[in-house]
Formats: sequence, C-alpha cells, structure tokens
Amino acid sequence: MLSQRRCFKVIWIVVLCLAGLPLMVPDSVAGAGDDDAAAKSLAAIQPIDAHVHVYKDDAGLSELLHQFDLHLLDILVVDDRYKFESQLEPQRSDVLAVGRRYPGRIALCTTFSPYDFEQPGFVDRVKRQLEGDFAKGAVAVKIYKVIGMEIKTKQGRYLMPDDPVFDSIYEEIAAHGRTVVAHLAEPDSCWQALKADNPDYGYYKEHPEEYAYLHPEWPAKAEILKARDHVLEKHPKLRVVGAHLGSMEVDVDEIAKRFDRYPNFAVDTAARVVYLTLEPREKVRAFLIKYQDRVLYGTDFSLELPSNAGEELRKAKEAYLLDWKYFSSNEVVQYEGREVQGLGLPPEVLRKLYHENAVRWIPGILGGGK
Repeated sequence: MLSQRRCFKVIWIVVLCLAGLPLMVPDSVAGAGDDDAAAKSLAAIQPIDAHVHVYKDDAGLSELLHQFDLHLLDILVVDDRYKFESQLEPQRSDVLAVGRRYPGRIALCTTFSPYDFEQPGFVDRVKRQLEGDFAKGAVAVKIYKVIGMEIKTKQGRYLMPDDPVFDSIYEEIAAHGRTVVAHLAEPDSCWQALKADNPDYGYYKEHPEEYAYLHPEWPAKAEILKARDHVLEKHPKLRVVGAHLGSMEVDVDEIAKRFDRYPNFAVDTAARVVYLTLEPREKVRAFLIKYQDRVLYGTDFSLELPSNAGEELRKAKEAYLLDWKYFSSNEVVQYEGREVQGLGLPPEVLRKLYHENAVRWIPGILGGGK
C-alpha cells in the first residue's frame, strides 16, 4: 500500500504528464522521505540555528555542524537559581572557546547580570562589559525572564524590562548595531494548573521554582509582555528577537499583531515548534508566508558541561530532521506522539526561516561581530 507521500507524488506526476509539463516534483515534497535525503535537503539551505546553549565541544558536535552545514547562535544566560548560570563566567569563556574551534560556525550572544541593578555604577559596568564582549565578537545580547519573574526593587515591585535603568543600555546595544534576544515571560501553561497533555508539563513538574502557578505573587504574563512591547515602542532603532515565539506560543495572531505594530520585532521558534503544530495548519502556514521576513529558526539545543553529549546530540539531530520535515514537506510526521501534516512551505520562505532572517536580524552571525 502506498504511503500518503508516495500517493501525492504519483498524483502530481500524473497531473504533469496530462498537462504535458516536465516531470518535476515540488520542492515542498522533495527530500521529505528518509533521514539521509532530509538531511541533505536541509544542509543545502545552509541552516542557522538562532538559539542554542553550547558550552562544551564534542566530536559529535563537529559531525552535526558539518552534516547539516549548520551555524549556531550560542546564547549566555544569567540566572542565580542555577549554579552554572549564576555568573557570566565561566559561561562566556566556555562559549568563546567552542567558537574558536569552529570559526565562522558559532557566534556569541552575550548577556549581563541584572541582579545589581540598584547598585551605583550598574549601567556603566554593563556598558563596559558589553563593549568588551562586542570586541570579542558578540553579535547579540540576551535579556532573560528573571526580569519580570524574579528580581524585585527595594520597594518590593518586580523589575520589568521597560524599567528606565535599562534605557541607556538598550541604546548602547542599538548604537553598536547589535540585537537583543529577549526571553521574557513563559508559555501560558506556566500560569496554569499542570495538565499531562501540555508540551511543558514535564518542564514545570521538574522546575517548580520557575512555575508561576505556584507563585501567585508574580506578575501576570500580560503585564510582562506589555512591558516588553513598551521597550519596542521606546526604542524603535533597537532590533529585538523574541525568543520562543516571543512567549506568544498559543496563537500566531498575537505575534502578527506585534509584527504589524513594531517593525523592529521578530521571533525565533526555539522549543516552540510543537505549539505551532497544535494550531490549525493553514493558519500557521499563512502566518509564516505573510510574515516570512520575521521568524528565525531556533531549537534551544543545549550542550552543557555535565550533560551526556552523545544523547543531547542525538536528540538535536532528530529535532533538526523532524522540524525540517514539518516545515518543508506535506507529509504526515509524528510530533511528540501526534500525527501532524507538514506545512509544505515554499522554498523562498524556507530559505528565509532557516537562513536569511538570522543574517538580517542578527548581523555578523555568520562571521562574528568584529
């Protein structure tokens, strides 16, 4: 019995023959079958993963980069709830060391610690640190969800991303032509009771310290996103890429509203492609075609010092292949236990999603920021 993909190809060939046209299979179907073919078609587009956390080298990393002709944006995070991420170092040195092993393949997205924001000289210290990181090749700056969901002022209010203390820092980043990668807020499920069928069920079960439902004193998600939008409004020359679909993962219409309002805003897909598969196929497809210049492909792939590198790299390879089949083909794929029909995006849209948008929104990503 023929698979759905083969049936589609047979029908397409018959149609072409009857019309007297050349036998060409649509790009959205070609390369969608076995993993080797999918890997080759993905590599041909020279993909950029605009959201990873790779802190150590491994032989498997070299293989992954070359198999897919892959480039990475390697992102630092400061979060005092986790030992390794509590300080900028040794993260920064680790990422720079990995980048030196693969020149032109891995670009640095630096960050800064916001925890001492009320201490004298905070802004000047951050600016000096960022200038030093830019000189080392950093092409972007991460701001993280601890702003809005953890840190408080001395008066007891939560520090928000549009706090005036950050204004001149944002202006400094824009003046250097760098991009802000903004992971602000979390999925809706972070503020809701746990449900086993939710994509983030396992994460919040394992990380109650990040689960807003257990912390009713935290700001509402809408309040955090409003502050994020205020940053976009106040700093129109600042390029901002909203990580994880800009934390508007359940409805692409919400992302579209921001795109229409803020020309300096884009999003990446890191760890949120699964949410796209939960929305109506034609709605998501139309969104990605209409806003084909505003979405960057990313995975949130992590390779940390104590991790099982082989297992993490295996999962990364599987994710790259699965996502590619979902975006590029019309075939039915198994996505986290559900059957999902691929989007079959046009080749020019795939090229932007996987390559051109990262180059445009994060200048220097292919060759460092120097």
